[in-house]
Amino acid sequence: MIKAIVGLGNPGKQYEKTRHNIGFMVADAVASLLKCKKKHIEKCFSHIYECHDHDVLIVKPQTYMNNSGVAVRNLIEDYRIKPEEILVVYDDLDLPLGTIRLRKKGSSGGHRGVKSIIESIKTENFPRLKIGIGRPERKEQVVDYVLSPFSKDEELIVEKVIHSSAECLLNVLKYGIDKSMNFCNKKIV
Repeated sequence: MIKAIVGLGNPGKQYEKTRHNIGFMVADAVASLLKCKKKHIEKCFSHIYECHDHDVLIVKPQTYMNNSGVAVRNLIEDYRIKPEEILVVYDDLDLPLGTIRLRKKGSSGGHRGVKSIIESIKTENFPRLKIGIGRPERKEQVVDYVLSPFSKDEELIVEKVIHSSAECLLNVLKYGIDKSMNFCNKKIV
């Protein structure tokens, strides 16, 4: 059973609509659909939405992407949640834009936010929803690419991806991960 959905991103206005913040965007969409109330909790280094009609927390770490593990470790300790009860949502360069993948566990795949979580909680055994953002042409463009906003042409696709990702997560909350794999793992557009 999933007790927390953790959307990864960077805090601050300048990062709001960037590719790296799609985890935050999906977390906001789920919190809205579940009518959750925002509650800022300093000791977890996160914005936490409590969903009173549902037994789940929606979490947006405020530690910056590369230190996400600090917030997740605090969440686990403060709320006594097991790693396998946390579903992490984040951007994935290796998936094309418009693709989402639900996984029960796995490596960081080079994602520094996920690497930070694995190092902090000492396990890869937590579910995740990877959201494709595509990859720039050259490797040296990656940092600028993930910290840049989506183009006007991509915005319609991103809206559909956020909606489908939120629906996927609601499905996971209702039916579990195993039963949600076919529903979630797809190319949206």
